[in-house]
Amino acid sequence: MAVTIDPRPTYFGDRMIVTGTYGAGDAAIDLSGVLASIDFAGANPSGVFAVEAIGDTGGGSGGTQTVAFAPQVRIDGTTLRIASGSFDISDFDSTDTSGLAPAFAGTFIAIGRRS
Repeated sequence: MAVTIDPRPTYFGDRMIVTGTYGAGDAAIDLSGVLASIDFAGANPSGVFAVEAIGDTGGGSGGTQTVAFAPQVRIDGTTLRIASGSFDISDFDSTDTSGLAPAFAGTFIAIGRRS
């Protein structure tokens, strides 16, 4: 599924709110055609959240807890980089994001300076 940008953005002053959808496997959303810069971005999956069991690292007697992770969104100029929720954060900061694409389609929102 390709990225779809809602054709009815919302404007306030020199800012614009852009919403849309992305497909499973869409790791980048290019918004350079509508935004000059991005101040905030977020994503919501249409499927289940990634989960990971995290153990107690504080030296206590606690066990493990299952934690759900929403898709991770990184702003890269005027492009949103979306990764599935559970991964090594050092991988997300690298330029090779080939193995991090989201497993589920979803929706996104971005707020930025309009171009």
